[in-house]
Amino acid sequence: MKTREDVIYARQSVDRKDSISIESQIDFCKYELRGESHRVFKDKGYSGKNTDRPEFQKLIGEIKKGAVKKVVVYKLDRISRSILDFANMMELFQQYDVEFVSSTEKFDTSTPMGRAMLNICIVFAQLERETIQKRVTDAYYSRCTKGFHMSGQAPYGYRLEPTTMEGIRTKMMVADPVAADHVKLMFERYAEPETSFGDITRYFEEQGIKIYDKSLVRGYLSQLLRNPVYAEADLELYDFFKTQGAAIINDPADFAGTNGCYLYQGRDVKEDKDKSLKDQILVVAPHEPLVSSDVWLRCRKKLMNNTTFQNGRKAQNTWLAGKIKCGNCGYALKVTRNPSGYEYLRCSKRADNRGCTGCGTLRKSEFEQFIFAAMSEKLREFKLLRGGEEKVNPKLTALQVELAQVETEIEKLLDTLTGANATLLAYANSKIEDLDTRRQTLSKTIAELSVETISPKQIELLSGHLANWENISFDFDDKRKVVDGLISQIRATSDYVQIEWKI
Repeated sequence: MKTREDVIYARQSVDRKDSISIESQIDFCKYELRGESHRVFKDKGYSGKNTDRPEFQKLIGEIKKGAVKKVVVYKLDRISRSILDFANMMELFQQYDVEFVSSTEKFDTSTPMGRAMLNICIVFAQLERETIQKRVTDAYYSRCTKGFHMSGQAPYGYRLEPTTMEGIRTKMMVADPVAADHVKLMFERYAEPETSFGDITRYFEEQGIKIYDKSLVRGYLSQLLRNPVYAEADLELYDFFKTQGAAIINDPADFAGTNGCYLYQGRDVKEDKDKSLKDQILVVAPHEPLVSSDVWLRCRKKLMNNTTFQNGRKAQNTWLAGKIKCGNCGYALKVTRNPSGYEYLRCSKRADNRGCTGCGTLRKSEFEQFIFAAMSEKLREFKLLRGGEEKVNPKLTALQVELAQVETEIEKLLDTLTGANATLLAYANSKIEDLDTRRQTLSKTIAELSVETISPKQIELLSGHLANWENISFDFDDKRKVVDGLISQIRATSDYVQIEWKI
């Protein structure tokens, strides 16, 4: 029979001066064990609001194997701050005859009174967590109302410089001379009635003007023109936001036209395009504006009436959408129609700002037929090579599990951004960037290994779809699924086509 052992568990969510370190927690627990042998499990950077922590899950696994005799913690909220989670864990401890010890609270889990006291304490632990969340939200709101720069990098056109406001060290936005001129140019040109996004992006490309070392694109331009951070805060701007339903912190007298402003919004606030700003907070800020309220409002009202720009629209013109890229620049190819009614594939960068020579002449119907024939031939060759044998790739399974964990972790970090202070925001943003890099690497590796996991059943399904391609009942979305199952990407010009296969 396997020997059961004592275990120390330690957790620290945020490394702060006023929080006890993991090392100190372990020292307290070692004293409780009086020198007995033990194993240590520790989770750093994980909240106690749930049990989804790597080392804690390993501990649960050891308990279920019958390898744990006693679990020692510095304080019971190191295990959990959730009543439900804690109750489930106590059930698990009792099921596997595991003793639970809090080194600073001295609970005896073998008696009904001890268990009752534990439940009472965990209620207060959860109350403390919810109170902390409320304090963080209140602090965030308070800083918003005073015009503090909350987090992240400055909007394009500004840079951040350290400053002190009301005795609190923070950062203030200061105009970056070159970038500020670019921003002013965008607003001034779009304020002209006949100027479109395309006119501006093409002009910037022709003049060699880059935004963060990249070509200006319509989507970015659209978002920048909507941001009131660039506008002078005067009574005209005050009246506009008041009619839009925004919560305006300052008195009308503060809108003197000498300062800029911030528009704050939480993650869960839903803005109805440009028609409503309900529940968002407008506050006069200490930085200088880049454009007059008149110019900003002319742009804003033009945007409110603009229905031609549709970002993220569902593909409907070709079942190759999302897969086909320009062979010269790598931008997406989109469907355009000439006056005679013929449909062609055209480089989106060429269309946006003439920053690419284009892909040449590619008729949509002919190109789709070419790709259909290529898919049919590729699948036929693949079936001959495989011979119908189904393969299992443990490495790919592990990568898929890791990808799911990474995506879950990204979601959790995104949840922390609501109401977080500047320190937590900086940490979360940095962590999200690292995780996203890992996510992209995993996705690429999984795509490369997919050849080893496609089953005979999937092969036959794809073959059936291709055989039924022209049937009227075989719809557009089905064709997109087939392409997604077989092809990673297509790069094309009128001179060559390069297909990256998934099989």
